This record gives sequence, C-alpha cells and structure tokens, in this order.
Amino acid sequence: MTSELVLVTGGSGFVGSYVVRRALAAGYRVRTTVRSRPVEGVESVQADLMSDEGWDEAVAGATYVLHVASPFPASQPADENDLIVPAREGTLRVLRAAKASGVRRVVLTSSFAAVGYGHGDTDRVFTEDDWTDVNGPGVQPYVKSKTLAERAAWDFAAAGGPELTVLNPTGIFGPVLGPSWSSSVDLIAAILDGTMTRIPDVTITPVDVRDLADLHLLALTHPAAAGERYIACGPDEVTLPQVAALLGHGDRPAAPGDRPRHTTNAKAVATFGWKPRPAAEMFLDTARSLSAFRQQG
Repeated sequence: MTSELVLVTGGSGFVGSYVVRRALAAGYRVRTTVRSRPVEGVESVQADLMSDEGWDEAVAGATYVLHVASPFPASQPADENDLIVPAREGTLRVLRAAKASGVRRVVLTSSFAAVGYGHGDTDRVFTEDDWTDVNGPGVQPYVKSKTLAERAAWDFAAAGGPELTVLNPTGIFGPVLGPSWSSSVDLIAAILDGTMTRIPDVTITPVDVRDLADLHLLALTHPAAAGERYIACGPDEVTLPQVAALLGHGDRPAAPGDRPRHTTNAKAVATFGWKPRPAAEMFLDTARSLSAFRQQG
C-alpha cells in the first residue's frame, strides 16, 4: 500500500475508468477530474480542459498525474482548430498545473495518431522514433490535434516541466463498463447489430483497454520510462473482416479500406515486461460485454 496520490484526468471515460480501477488496485489514493458526473467511490474534481478553473485543486498534493482526458469528435469538425486548440491547450494546462504543484511525473495518453500518419504509402514498421507529418497526405484534424498536443507536451517538459512519459495507443477495444466507450468499440457494436452492412478491409494492431490501463501504471514509476514514449498495441495484426468472422458475422461483403500501418510494442515489452492479451480474447470479451450491457438496458 502507498499513501501517494494519483490524479487521473477524465476518470469517467472508457480508458480513464480502467486506469482509475487499476490505480486503486495498486494501492494508490486516487483523485479524478470530471466535466460533470462524479466517479463513484473516488474523489472527483470538476475541471475542463478549456478552463483554468479547478486544476490547481485537482493536482494539489498529487505525486503523479495520469493525463487520460482528451477531446474526441463524433465527426470531423468544420474548423480543425475546434480540435487542435482544446487538445494542445488542455494538455499544456494540465502540465502547467502539475509543474506548479510539484508533481513528480506525468504520464500522457497520446495516440498512434501522433506516430504513423502523413507518410504516404509505406510498408515499414512504425516505432516510437516516428512522428506523424501534420502536413502530409490525408492527415485529418483529429490526427493533427494529437500530434500537435504531444509535441507541445514534450516542448514543455524540455523547458523545465515535470518528468514526462507518453503512451501512444492504437485502436482501443475491451469490455465496456457502461455507456461510455471508445470509437473503436463502436466498430464492434456496428458489426454485432448489423448496421455495418459491409466490412471495411482495414488492418489494425489493436490494444485491450485492460492492458492499456496496466501500462499506465507500469509507466508511472519505472525509472527507465522518464522522457520516453511507448506505442501501446497488442501482439496481433488483424483485419476487420477477420474480426467479423471471429464474432460470427463473417458473411457480409467487404468494403475498401485504408492501407495497413504496421507497428510494434517491442519497446514497451522490453522496458516493462508488459504482456498484452491476444486479439481473439480482446474482441470476444468486447462483444460479450456489449451484449450484456444491452440486455441490462
């Protein structure tokens, strides 16, 4: 057990909920930020990424910050700055508050979106040394926002900010805990309920939300993680038609998909001994949880 306090931003979200649970299981005292609804059983502070209000209170006394909260659009905005500004300024707002409060380390949840886009056609494997080219072909506002926000975080840390570690997850799946889940899980829901009538031939290297939460806690205190970024993906590269077949819905026609972006979790595995679960287990657990949630509703 430890008396150290961990602040988890966005603790009511899909990833944040699991990170809160994992931090509590590890014996930390946990506080979380929410925009409205408090998280049951955990001290909650109202704070918004676009306002300074509440952040000093949120970080007060915290040894660590797990910055999970981030805007994610239901659709592409008309103005890309509607995404870029909240992502970048929200990240800097959290880092400024953490620095002022003497936080030891911030673990930032970025995205593979900040790694593998804007490079044109390539069959190579992307690693933590790669950065998305925000001026490259096909870069959407969300991808640009994640890249610019992470760049700003590293610049802040280099200028005397708190110790920083960054995680770059790929598509996030796994059992849902309630009505809040990732846009990736929406793909599974659409396969199960039939609204996805054609399955895009998309190749992904997904990560389970439970394994991602574990990685957050591993990165929190490991000495080698300071100043490093880690791609968070599972061990398997799969296509959506393969996932649909696994879930018993492989009889639908395929649709054209984006080119594959190959990546690796070798750095996270080597540093932490991290052992993410196989894709089949992840997708079956996701599907079961969605079915159970809908039966309850």
